[in-house]
Amino acid sequence: MTTSHLTAGVDRRGFLKVSSTAVAALSLGFFLPEKGMAATAERVNAWIEIQADETIIIRYARTEMGQGSRTSAPQLVADELEADWKRVRVEYATAHENLRQKRVYGDMAAVGSRTIRNSQEYLRKAGATAREMLIAAAAQQWGVPASECVAALGVVTHTPSKRKLSYGKLAAEAAKLEPPKEVQLKDPKDWKIIGKPIKRVDIPDIVTGRVRYGIDAQLPGMLYAAVAACPVFNGTVKSLDSSKVDNRRGIVKVLNQGTFVAVVGDNWWRAKEALKDVAIEWDTGDNAKLSSASIMASFKEGLDQPQLAVARNDGNAPEVLAKASKVHEAEYFTPYLAHATMEPLVCTAWVHDGKVEVWTSTQNPEGVLATAAAAAGVPQDQVLVHPMQLGGGLGRKGAQDFTRQGVLIAKAMAGKPVKMVWTREEDTQHDLYRPASLVRMKASMDDAGKVQALHIRVSAPSILATLLKLPLPNGIDGQAVASFNDHPYNIPNSLVDYAQRNTNVPVGFWRTVGHSQNPFVRESFIDELAHAAGKDPLAFRQSLLGEKFVKDRAILEAVAKAADWGKPLPKGVFRGIAETEGYGSYTACVCEVSVNAKSEVKIHRVVMGIDCGYAVNPNNIEAQIQGSVVHGLTAIFWGEMTVKDGRIEQSNFHDYRMMRFNEMPKVEAVIAPTGGFWGGVGEPAQAPLAPALANAIFAATGKRLRSLPLKNHGLSLARG
Repeated sequence: MTTSHLTAGVDRRGFLKVSSTAVAALSLGFFLPEKGMAATAERVNAWIEIQADETIIIRYARTEMGQGSRTSAPQLVADELEADWKRVRVEYATAHENLRQKRVYGDMAAVGSRTIRNSQEYLRKAGATAREMLIAAAAQQWGVPASECVAALGVVTHTPSKRKLSYGKLAAEAAKLEPPKEVQLKDPKDWKIIGKPIKRVDIPDIVTGRVRYGIDAQLPGMLYAAVAACPVFNGTVKSLDSSKVDNRRGIVKVLNQGTFVAVVGDNWWRAKEALKDVAIEWDTGDNAKLSSASIMASFKEGLDQPQLAVARNDGNAPEVLAKASKVHEAEYFTPYLAHATMEPLVCTAWVHDGKVEVWTSTQNPEGVLATAAAAAGVPQDQVLVHPMQLGGGLGRKGAQDFTRQGVLIAKAMAGKPVKMVWTREEDTQHDLYRPASLVRMKASMDDAGKVQALHIRVSAPSILATLLKLPLPNGIDGQAVASFNDHPYNIPNSLVDYAQRNTNVPVGFWRTVGHSQNPFVRESFIDELAHAAGKDPLAFRQSLLGEKFVKDRAILEAVAKAADWGKPLPKGVFRGIAETEGYGSYTACVCEVSVNAKSEVKIHRVVMGIDCGYAVNPNNIEAQIQGSVVHGLTAIFWGEMTVKDGRIEQSNFHDYRMMRFNEMPKVEAVIAPTGGFWGGVGEPAQAPLAPALANAIFAATGKRLRSLPLKNHGLSLARG
């Protein structure tokens, strides 16, 4: 890798110095010690505070929901800083600090597997800049050239004289210096902390119960709220009768907020139980007519439209398919999915003295700040967002519908802090669901089994158009066609088109989003073609991967090798394989299964591999791969949200099943970073699981599975 040189371009403006470059939103801010800061602590820059006892505090500006980034992101800073990791302590940056300091911490949202890949450069730059300032401070004190000084393990050494000064003794003077206009980032071969399997910094507090999640927030005099929205999406309150609960012990107030009803009480259980006795008449309009059957009919109509928005068009697939002697065709369906995070949606808000304070589990602290300000009707600089750990996010806690509800309730309660908690039923039936999708696949091959043409037609809702209210570039939602429009296979005629079919079922970002479903379709159909051509599934894929897609081929072959592809298996055990790419990384998977006479699928092992370019913390990556298998298998076997009379039928874990401990298969992680780029991990690792498993089941049973979940095919997951 070529060593990078980055320009800081920082000027002092009072105590705050912010980059004047075009990337100011992601730049470093440099500070003198703030008023009230302990005299023994110095902020060298916005990310790094060094205390007199040599403790180094590194700020973490995203949110932690179990992905481990609160450890791996500071590793990037610490390595360039030449810190002693044993002395590092990680603390959250806050959204209100970020606003006050002109977004010095940049994007704070933990979404899209982008915490490391989108922030690695400016985090490393923060560490390198602070390192050079500490070296400069030492050189000044000794009266020597900085070029004669080196930093390591939190100490600056003057090489000729062997004199040493610790960071704690240098921080005060370093904080007064102008930052260098150029910093040189380390060559990867010189990394000491990046790439190491460092233990997560939050685990001790998790296992001892010290960590505080959003649902743990407690304030003096706090009230509690339970909420109910219309069971039919987009419905509103028509009438409300709270006479049965108005004078009930512990019930403070019943609120009609138009789109939802809240009961506020002195404890949450009382509020929840009282809500059951509030008579609510909902105005549902025509939305109560919606059903899974009508949604499917709409999707099928989309597939039959003569002209659709085109996402990819190489060659002339329709003409080649029309002339082909034989066309392989199949339709695949994937359902709506709920997030079902361990911690349901929760928001504690306190509106007082023209200000708002919020404690919540969120993937987007800046979104919380903006939503809270709008809901309370105060300027954004009058909002404080207190960081809390998340009990899972999976994409659901990026949108801020629950924050809006919590702040509106608190605003109505005249200066009292209020904790609003959704029931599991509310959480299940008012989610922002992973979109359902119907896909028609068509392909033709020549006599040698080479694919000549491929037409992929997608009929599905658009997250961008409905949730984010964004115009679609050329009519295409990138998530709806993900892994189709950028497939790596060398097929001369490839057409991908898209029918946008929105309903009133709200959709949103679910872990891996389009890559959670489309690789199932793509890689299962590729397997169909391999079978039709009479070729080994691995060899067939290898023949299709051209020279431009070296990394796809490399991770596919690395996983196949780790799984002993081609070697004999025990009697009754079969393999399936798949590969895909997404979120800047390349992944592949092999599943080994057997299926007994009771249609129980025993997964003997899952071999999952990823090339994410640089592996910042291999422990975190292995954990993410294991977590992807847990989350993925749950959806593959049981995940399905169905609609009847305009509402979701499932309501809790009794009918939206989670995988259990004794169903967990053996997982072998293949971490194969090739360097030169920074890819995501949390989402791409899940992408190849469903097709690899479905292809293994086909090998075992001869039954091709073209829809999920597998329970609808009479299949269950065998327990270990």
